[in-house]
Amino acid sequence: MFKDLLKVRKEKDMPYTAKDYSKLVGISGFSETLLKNHFTLYQGYVTNTNKVDETLGQMLKDGKTGTPEFAELKRRFGWEFNGMRLHEYYFENLGGKTALDKYGPLGKQMQCDFGSYEVWEKDFKAVGTMRGIGWVVLYQDNLSGRIFNVWINEHDVSHLAGCNPILIMDVFEHAFMLDYGLKRADYIEAFFKNIDWNAADSRMEVIKK
Repeated sequence: MFKDLLKVRKEKDMPYTAKDYSKLVGISGFSETLLKNHFTLYQGYVTNTNKVDETLGQMLKDGKTGTPEFAELKRRFGWEFNGMRLHEYYFENLGGKTALDKYGPLGKQMQCDFGSYEVWEKDFKAVGTMRGIGWVVLYQDNLSGRIFNVWINEHDVSHLAGCNPILIMDVFEHAFMLDYGLKRADYIEAFFKNIDWNAADSRMEVIKK
């Protein structure tokens, strides 16, 4: 048992590795160039997360925790880490070819909280077309089970505490401008045609009320 715990700890201590999302190349509405550029940007977040983590660990060993540099890197870590993780959620909820199961966990919760899938979709798209750049995140409250469509500006700002990300849409310019220019609404339509609803459903938690 103790050896198993040590093994888990060692695996967690290893640097993060960029995941391979090349299977997404070829999905409709997303050019190969746009996707590959996006993968490269994501890989940068992974690299920087590891660099900041390593530097902070060394500063802790060296007794430099009271320095302005330590404070700024601590703040920076959340930005880099969330940039990495949000991209992973985003890529992993792309590539689907089937519609949402309206009787599955997510479909039922949409009906409960929004009245219908159609009303939820209207709200999610409305958030996505708001002025500014950032993310749209469908969150589930881990206490009540309720779902919310939330606007995230910078990666480390505006996340709902105690909530689980279910569906992520990137609306930073790099996610769509190469293919769609300023026509963000067209990009959002392409995103919806490629949602992997199975991935979103698998992120839902069964809430004991």
